[in-house]
Amino acid sequence: MKTAFVSLPIRIACGLLLAAAVPGPGAQAADGQIARGKYLATIGSCNDCHTPGSLLGEPDMTRYLGGSDVGFAIPGLGVFVGPNLTPDKETGLGNWTTQQIVTAFTTGKRPDGRMLAPIMPYDAFSHLTHADALAIAAYLKSLNPIKHKVPGPFGANERATVPVMSVQPADVYNGLPQPGSAPAK
Repeated sequence: MKTAFVSLPIRIACGLLLAAAVPGPGAQAADGQIARGKYLATIGSCNDCHTPGSLLGEPDMTRYLGGSDVGFAIPGLGVFVGPNLTPDKETGLGNWTTQQIVTAFTTGKRPDGRMLAPIMPYDAFSHLTHADALAIAAYLKSLNPIKHKVPGPFGANERATVPVMSVQPADVYNGLPQPGSAPAK
């Protein structure tokens, strides 16, 4: 039986190629963190407020987490549209650090100092473990960037340019025209 002789440079090159092809423990940990972040973003229903069409019953999954097309009205505050959570540098979170993303969804404070609208459940997210918060941020950073600048926010005295969901006192809601009835004159 003949033994094939392989030169040292060729063995080193093959070893390097094999090492590059097989993810090491660091890559596996990162993949696990991203998978955990995806799981948490899914059960946290991030899609509902941050994907176009979701609030209208037809989510556009080609623009998953790319920013809503419906605003939430909060009496006295204005109308707020769920922003683009993808890593697009112009219209999303692409210029935010991991810690800035975590701070925003766990405290409500954006990097520019503005507070998120209270429709964002940052108080609930403040109870995440630090590892879970980092996993969500890692997942958001792993998404394909989607260029979509959402309109707004619209101040309490500004006119919204998107469909709006609103919370109203019962007497205001009950005074609205019923579907199919003639508008009030």
